[in-house]
Amino acid sequence: MPPNATPRLRFREMSPDDLDEMADLLGDPQVMEYYPHPKDREEAARWINWNQRSYAADGLGLWVIETHDGEFIGDCGLTWQTVNESPALEIGFHVKASAQNLGFATEAAASCRDFASSHVLASRLVAIIHHNNRHSQRVAAKIGMHRDRTLTHSSPIHLVYARDL
Repeated sequence: MPPNATPRLRFREMSPDDLDEMADLLGDPQVMEYYPHPKDREEAARWINWNQRSYAADGLGLWVIETHDGEFIGDCGLTWQTVNESPALEIGFHVKASAQNLGFATEAAASCRDFASSHVLASRLVAIIHHNNRHSQRVAAKIGMHRDRTLTHSSPIHLVYARDL
């Protein structure tokens, strides 16, 4: 079950029918600037499959975010990652380039934060963010997260932001 809709967005599970939009999103060099490389169509299909496995196993994953009239905006959600060599609930998001800087990432992330809190999914929420990705760091701050220097990720170029739920 995805998070509740927000004033401008709704959430739904990804499906193979989303491959064109997800391939465009994850293949965009601007969206994927802080990843090792943009994803090709096959990698986007694996991304969808990974999320579908997450929904089945954990009831969580990255959900498609779209406007109430059905315009694809990106993805946002909750997945289990490893921080300090232990499982940690992470919030993540990707917003298509044409919809960036309009508050969609913050709006979706806040809804996912509230979902994690209301469903008591974990005692803490983290965000693993590339040290140069100022936009994602600002989104994390806007939803009440702060850099936590006691938390580490296996990648030395990523910072961990956290907040108690």
